[in-house]
Amino acid sequence: MSLLATDGLVKEFGGVRALEDLSVSVDRGELVGVMGPNGAGKSTLFNCVSGIVEPDAGRVTFDGEDVTGDAPETLARSGLVRTFQLTRELETMTVRDNVRLAAPDQQGERTVPALLRTDAMQEQERRVRERADDLIETFELERLADEYSSALSGGQRKLLELARVLMLEPDLLLLDEPFAGVNPTLTREIAGRIRDLNDGGMTVVVIEHEIETLTELVDRLIVLQQGRLLVEGDPEAVLSDERVIDAYLGE
Repeated sequence: MSLLATDGLVKEFGGVRALEDLSVSVDRGELVGVMGPNGAGKSTLFNCVSGIVEPDAGRVTFDGEDVTGDAPETLARSGLVRTFQLTRELETMTVRDNVRLAAPDQQGERTVPALLRTDAMQEQERRVRERADDLIETFELERLADEYSSALSGGQRKLLELARVLMLEPDLLLLDEPFAGVNPTLTREIAGRIRDLNDGGMTVVVIEHEIETLTELVDRLIVLQQGRLLVEGDPEAVLSDERVIDAYLGE
């Protein structure tokens, strides 16, 4: 059974079909790339799957459950999380606090436990601190941990966003252009981190315009054109497909 599947997704904006009867699936443990010319429907697919927008027709299933139209926070709690093209860190908070804040269901955010400082709450806070520090170390952000996130470079912000979403311990991670605006050195580092996550068992789907990096990273490619599935398969075979060449040259 697929971990994630869409069946006949349709999404329209002002009379323009962004998705047209789109059916794709991702198996547990896969590392999949999604590509296509501008306006192909890549981000709209992610938005429908992650609950940012609701499809006009069709269905989204995650881990065997129909999650069509579920709110992003509901999906995140169930193990489906995503990043965005533009990072969304809180610039007036430190890197460390940005990562800690992403931990789900913190008892200290509720009035009574916060006032009582229960043993359970203190134990949870300890686990959150340790988890956040481990992720900060994993992504080599230790020297920046107490800096405001506004001081980070574009690539460092991408690493911070990865650390933040991993606080949720997702089963499925959707990455929307993780290499956009990132220098080649950090691009290679981020790609390596993504591969490590997948090697550790996490299912990952990546949208990216940087075709060379994407095809070297993923095991399977899904190509969209005008909201429809154009072709999918092994990266080498996909890139040599005349339909894909025509789609990009036509752009």
